[in-house]
Amino acid sequence: MLFISVPVQPKVDRSRSCPYLDTINRSVLDFDFEKLCSVSLSHINVYACLVCGKYFQGRGNNTHAYTHSVFEGHHVFLNLATHKFYCIPDNYQIIDSSLEDIIYVLNPTFNTKDIKRLDITAKMSRAYDNTTYLPGIVGLNNIKANDYCNVILQSLSHVSPLRNFFLQEENYKKIKRPPGDQMVLLVQRFGELIRKLWNPRNFKAHVSPHEMLQAVVLCSRKKFQITHQGDPIEMLSWFLNSLHTAMNGTKKLNSSIINKTFRGKMKVYSRKVPAIDLKEEEKAALLLTPEYQETVDEIPWLYLTCDIPSPPLYPDELRENIIPQVPFATVLAKFNGQQEKEYKTHKDSTMKRFELTRLPPFIIIYFKRFTKNYFVFEKNPTIVNFPIKNIDFGDLLSPEVRAQHKNTVYDLMANVIHDGEPGPGKGTYRCHILHKGTGKWYEMQDLHVADILPQMITLSESYIQV
Repeated sequence: MLFISVPVQPKVDRSRSCPYLDTINRSVLDFDFEKLCSVSLSHINVYACLVCGKYFQGRGNNTHAYTHSVFEGHHVFLNLATHKFYCIPDNYQIIDSSLEDIIYVLNPTFNTKDIKRLDITAKMSRAYDNTTYLPGIVGLNNIKANDYCNVILQSLSHVSPLRNFFLQEENYKKIKRPPGDQMVLLVQRFGELIRKLWNPRNFKAHVSPHEMLQAVVLCSRKKFQITHQGDPIEMLSWFLNSLHTAMNGTKKLNSSIINKTFRGKMKVYSRKVPAIDLKEEEKAALLLTPEYQETVDEIPWLYLTCDIPSPPLYPDELRENIIPQVPFATVLAKFNGQQEKEYKTHKDSTMKRFELTRLPPFIIIYFKRFTKNYFVFEKNPTIVNFPIKNIDFGDLLSPEVRAQHKNTVYDLMANVIHDGEPGPGKGTYRCHILHKGTGKWYEMQDLHVADILPQMITLSESYIQV
C-alpha cells in the first residue's frame, strides 16, 4: 500500500501581508477637506483611496469605493471614521505598522509630555515633500476671501492655555449639548485644526481650514462667509463667545477655558450731561436730579477697544507728521478710571470712564481703525507706537486692585494688521506671531510664512493684538 503525503499549504494571513501596500501614494493624501463621498456626497461610511486620495462611500459590492477599486485598480482604502485599512475588492482588513503615519496625519494626538515640549523646542519638522516647517508656524489656505478668519485662527492657536486645552481631545469630547445643537461642531473642528497646525509629522507644510470654516459658516448662520471678507474683530468676538457657550460656559470666571484665558472685569462710571443750549440755572437744577447722578456698573470683557486719535487734517509746515503716531500708553489711558469719554446719542450725551478691576492671563486689544458714516467707510492710518515686551497694565489699576494681581506686565505675542483700503474685500489681513520655542517672530499671510525682525512689527498699522 502506497501513501503519498501532500504538504499542507499554510493558510496565508493576508491581513498582515497585503501585496498592494507599495501602491499607496502619500503625496496625494489630504485629510483637511470635508469627509464626503466624491460621488454621492454622503457623510456615512466614507473611505479614502490611498492611491489617488479621493473619498468614496462603502466597501461592499456595488458601492462607490468598490466600483472605483475595480475600474481604476486602486486597492488600499482607509475608513475615515474607524481609522481601519481595507483591501478592496478582496475585502479584508490590512494590519501593518508602516501605516501608522497616515493615521497620525488624519488624527494627530498629543500627550501632556508633548504639549510641555511645544514652547521650549525649536526643532524644525520635515514634510513628506521635503519642505521644512516649524510646528505651529504653518500657512493656512485662503479658499476665497477668508484671510480675516485665518489671522484670528493663527493668533488663537498660539495662546498656550487655549492651545493646550484643544490639543487633548478628551478635554472636550464628552460635552453634553441639547439635541439638534450645532455649536458643538465649532469646538470639535477648532480642536482638529489646532492639532493639525501643531502636528510635527505632517505630510505637507500647510493646512486647509476648510472644515473649520464650514463650521463657522453653519454656526454663524452665514454671518461669516468664506466668499466675502468680514471683520476680524467681529469674527473673534463671535467665535470666542460661541466657543464659551458651546462648552456650557456660564457667567462664572472659571466656567470655560475661554473665560479663564481672556475674560477680564471693569467698572464703568457713567453720568448724563445736560444739553448745551440750556440756561445755567436749568443745568444746575437738572444735575441735582437722580437721573443725572453718576452710576457704576461692573461688566465683564473679552477685549479692550482702544480709540485712536483722528489724524490732523493738514500736515504741519515742515511736512514731518505725514503719518501721525500715537504712544500705546496714550491709547490705553482710556481705562485708567480718570479719563472721561463722551458718548452721544440723538437726544442726550453721557460721560463715561472705565476702571479695570481684573486682568486676565491674556489681554486682547482692539484698535478702532475704521469709522463708518452715511457716506464713506474710512480708515485711520495713525501708527500706534507699542512696545513688544514688558507692557505694564498695572499703571491703569487702582492701588487696591493692583495689590490683588501678582503679575501686571505683559508681552506681545500676536499682532493682526490690515493693509490697503478700508471696506470689505478691498484690503488684506496678515498677522505677526511669536514662536515661543525659537523666540522668533513670523509674518503669516494665508500660505505665506516668513520670519520678520521685531523692529518691523511696530511699523505696521496694527488692528488686533494679543
